Amino acid sequence: MQDFDANTPTSAHELAVDCLRTGVEAVLPERVVRESVSLDGNVFAVADTRYDLSAYDRILVVGGGKASDGVADALEEILGDRIDAGVVVTPNPGDGNRIERLPGDHPVPSERGVESTRRLVELLSGLDERTLVLAAITGGASALLPAPADGISLSDLRTTTDELLESGAEIHELNAVRKHLSTLKGGSLVRLASPATVVGLVLSDVVGNDLGVIASGPTAPDETYYDDALDVVDRFELDVPKSVRTRLARGSAGEIPETPKPGDPIFERVDNHILADTFTALDAAREVAEARGYDPLILSSRVRGEAREAAKTHVAVAAEALATGNPLDAPAVVLSGGECTVTVRGDGSGGPNLEFCLAASPELPDGVVLASIDSDGFDGGTDVAGAIVDSASVTHRDANKALATNDALPALAAADAVIETGPTGTNVNDIRVLVVDPSA
Repeated sequence: MQDFDANTPTSAHELAVDCLRTGVEAVLPERVVRESVSLDGNVFAVADTRYDLSAYDRILVVGGGKASDGVADALEEILGDRIDAGVVVTPNPGDGNRIERLPGDHPVPSERGVESTRRLVELLSGLDERTLVLAAITGGASALLPAPADGISLSDLRTTTDELLESGAEIHELNAVRKHLSTLKGGSLVRLASPATVVGLVLSDVVGNDLGVIASGPTAPDETYYDDALDVVDRFELDVPKSVRTRLARGSAGEIPETPKPGDPIFERVDNHILADTFTALDAAREVAEARGYDPLILSSRVRGEAREAAKTHVAVAAEALATGNPLDAPAVVLSGGECTVTVRGDGSGGPNLEFCLAASPELPDGVVLASIDSDGFDGGTDVAGAIVDSASVTHRDANKALATNDALPALAAADAVIETGPTGTNVNDIRVLVVDPSA
């Protein structure tokens, strides 16, 4: 069972944590791969698609992200020595028999990530039509698989990533920039591997499951252009290195080739399969709530926007349920997922889930418990997954003071409201549980 360390003084708190734990367990890569992937003789199946392995001389596994180690474990268990070689890049690499597990860093790319990615790129060189590439594409791979384009240093990439993360830009905007500073993202992994067959095994951490956005879309056509990347830099007034702006400007002027676009023939031998996403986790959490006698509702798996603003909406839903019985009668559990953002205005410690809970706590009605975590176990740049709060956790004064400097973690830690899980080994975005039960 996944380890969750949280203060649970009431049955409502316990239920919230149980829903979170079950949601995370439902999207662990070993579990979802075993449920979706099988081997029967020479027939390798992913969901409803079958691949005749006798048509291939080599099977390679590549990929990256916070869940890629688990995907590699499951593939080794299913395919065994049919796997000829492989490389996955992950923050906490384990040991593999056929697939190398190499280190990288998140959310800002590192030198060791560059070195690990270089090994992956080497493995994809010189492939032919009788090669099958299984690509583990999971959340976090954008940073874990840095492959800076010509003229872009790792330092340039790090500075740009920092600027993007602090700007409040949403993930598709971040990735429009990152794809145009990389030799691997935005469909470029497929370009490297072509004419091999590429099968993407995807765990989505992106609202709407856009394959071009998940991990910056290494196995998907890129619908963004250099102009889009420049627009993000200008609109958010990012202080990026000169080399970054120069490359984007040259690309916009047609001096540098674009990333592969929809309709490019290299994608004719590519299949992408989404094995799990935020809804998978919420659906499992819903079953827990229902089994405990609560009326469950999945509000949305696609909540976006500023964390503190999204918190107000969730507070309103709880208040409405208590006052009018809409959208459902108490006792009830309202579930949501997605990816909120934080526009950094101060130098405090926190993340979107912590800020979400901090903003909500003093506004919550009595009889309501709210918990919110990042499914990977680390909210923002902190070492906690998120928090669990009620109306008594934080006062308006303390919440407003901490929000002013984006310093949610100390305020919630002082209230014994943080949730610690350590690295979960997966990543499908944020999971939130709202328990509405005045009797708990």
